[in-house]
Amino acid sequence: MENISLGENGPEVSPVIYSFWRALEDPDGISYKTVQAKLHACLDLGITTFDHADIYGNYQIESLFGKAIKESKIKREDIVLSTKCGINIVDSSRPDYRTRFYDSSPEHINKSVERSLQNLGTDYIDILLLHHPDPLMDADETASALTTLVRRGIVKHVGVANFTVHQHQLLQSRLSIPIITNHLELNLLNVKSITDGTIDFIKQQYSRPLAWSPLAGGRLEDKNDESTFNIRSTLKRIATNYGINEEQLAIAWLLKLGALPIVGTNSITRIKNATTAVDVNLDKQDWYEIYFSAVNTFHQKF
Repeated sequence: MENISLGENGPEVSPVIYSFWRALEDPDGISYKTVQAKLHACLDLGITTFDHADIYGNYQIESLFGKAIKESKIKREDIVLSTKCGINIVDSSRPDYRTRFYDSSPEHINKSVERSLQNLGTDYIDILLLHHPDPLMDADETASALTTLVRRGIVKHVGVANFTVHQHQLLQSRLSIPIITNHLELNLLNVKSITDGTIDFIKQQYSRPLAWSPLAGGRLEDKNDESTFNIRSTLKRIATNYGINEEQLAIAWLLKLGALPIVGTNSITRIKNATTAVDVNLDKQDWYEIYFSAVNTFHQKF
């Protein structure tokens, strides 16, 4: 796969991005060995962009990945590291946390970045994202903290995750640097960001949306889920015409929209399916047939 620009102001990224957000679901458990295996599988397939967050794997994944990178002898400039901060979860490593909560304060952002740099074994983060909207955010203070990190060179670009258009606009209004992307839940069972203006706004900023849970957490493959029968049938029929499987077609559908899939599966086979979808030239009428099938499945507006 050839890297592509994330946007007018963004870095070059692989068209498929791998994330460790489902690490806790790995049947082999969380270990250095499993993280290392996924890293090398991704690199062999041409995936050079990796999505992290401080909380992934109950705060364990970043340090395991950093060790894997160090021992692999990969050049830092050959990969893109994205990480997120702002969600806090109850964990033994965070004894002061009594409940899940969000924090976009400068103090939290700076401390999280410092830890991520140390855990990942790097001098800079390519993309730092606010992981979730924080209703208590002071937009001026948050923007100032993000700007300072970029000016210091330890963060190259900033983004957001799960932000609405208005939340995105609020933060951007206080920034002189661009928000280069928004990570959204986007798949054939959740297309609301197509109709509520979210994707249009991201594209208006000359950027690309990044789609997490691109296969709806496996529901598009679940033959026991009667509610998805129609969309699965449509995918199966059209996939046959391209000589691919339904999973590859669902990823190709996202790519045709201009969204980059963030793949979080623990299956190497499914990671490979996502990368091969990059080469699928999906016909516009097929795209719309799939879209309308998805819309009609859950009576979503379009």
